[in-house]
Amino acid sequence: MTTVPAEWTATISLHVSEPRVEEWVERALRPEAAREVPRSSAEVRRGPGGDVTVVIAARDSGAMRAALNTYLGWIHLALASAYAARSPLAGSPAKREPSSRSS
Repeated sequence: MTTVPAEWTATISLHVSEPRVEEWVERALRPEAAREVPRSSAEVRRGPGGDVTVVIAARDSGAMRAALNTYLGWIHLALASAYAARSPLAGSPAKREPSSRSS
């Protein structure tokens, strides 16, 4: 990760009641934080109680807006994927009602 001279900083803290889901989210975000987002940098940390924290530094407000949108989108995707994976229906074919329409 390249350090960016930051005029803007933001911290996103995520607390999920299931430690396993928090670990999945952290593992999903680490490679993304290592990626270059223009004019910004980020670090993923594990905080007290297992909270996942993303610390973002950006050179200007436009870069901060873009970085926040990017990381919030990745967090949303990681959480949705983690919850779908732990769902009792994960891996099962969707159950469909028989069609009552005639051809």
